[in-house]
Amino acid sequence: MDSINQQQPEKNHEDLAGTEAGKKISELVSKGSTCYFCTKITTGEPLRTRPMSVQKVDDDGNFWFLSANDSHKNAEIQTDDHVQLLFQGSDYSDFLSVYGVATLSTDKQLIKELWEPILKTWFTEGVDDPRITAIKVDTQEGYYWDNKHGNAVAFVKTIAGAILGKTLDDSIEGKLSV
Repeated sequence: MDSINQQQPEKNHEDLAGTEAGKKISELVSKGSTCYFCTKITTGEPLRTRPMSVQKVDDDGNFWFLSANDSHKNAEIQTDDHVQLLFQGSDYSDFLSVYGVATLSTDKQLIKELWEPILKTWFTEGVDDPRITAIKVDTQEGYYWDNKHGNAVAFVKTIAGAILGKTLDDSIEGKLSV
């Protein structure tokens, strides 16, 4: 454990597995459903990163997106299916990093389930646009950083810690295994 975390008077590390991990993922994504979707993570080249909106997170902590079949992202997934998703729900909490394996699907029923009318901006023919693909990211592992009691309590504890010269932040972090 690092020196800052050793100074914490409260528990600030909790690894979560299975259903608990899936719930934490859903909770954090509900606070900020746009992520940085990173591809080419195992190639030794610079990451390819773009913002993407999550259409759905299932009970197992897997993610669903919609994408164009001719996008760079889809081509990159076909070459290297390992991806990283990075979320930030607020300036002070709700951070999530997810590593997973992406698969592409053209299942029309799935696409209809994930569809939202605003997506017509990119898929101009609507839900039946032939370019639409679904991307499933099968979560392999993740890591979260959050606070235990909300931003207001975290702020007060941080100020008190600064005044007293003690590490009193309200943070909690841990590995997620689904």
